[in-house]
Amino acid sequence: MPKLKTHSGAKKRFNLTKSGKVKRAQTKKRHLLNGHGKTTKLKRSLRGATYADKTNEPAIKRMIPYK
Repeated sequence: MPKLKTHSGAKKRFNLTKSGKVKRAQTKKRHLLNGHGKTTKLKRSLRGATYADKTNEPAIKRMIPYK
């Protein structure tokens, strides 16, 4: 069977944990972080990573088969 191609956008955005969960960055308007009505608390909390929803996990794992 031939090798699968990795989706280049997905490999930059997602990581797999040892337990098989999909780790991702938080979104919620990451651009325009100066001013624009965002509190310091919100901007600080957006730094941390979170996990992708379990309904999206199979699709993401298909895009990054060798990670």
